[in-house]
Amino acid sequence: MTFEKILPELKNGKKAVRQEWSGSEEYIFVVDEDSRNGEAINPYFLIRTKEEPALSQFMPNSCDILADDWKLVD
Repeated sequence: MTFEKILPELKNGKKAVRQEWSGSEEYIFVVDEDSRNGEAINPYFLIRTKEEPALSQFMPNSCDILADDWKLVD
């Protein structure tokens, strides 16, 4: 699946991963209802890995955006 097709799914609360990833990456997801000190934060991507800490900010690079090996995960 392409990133263009997976993005609406991410926006609807689904999780996705690239099939090419074979390391510690488990999935990415969108955080769209976050705030700090009472102020809303724009939506952003997080990636869950098997490492500690498990969550980090994710910013897709050109390889991720142009890839067609994305899949949804549970």
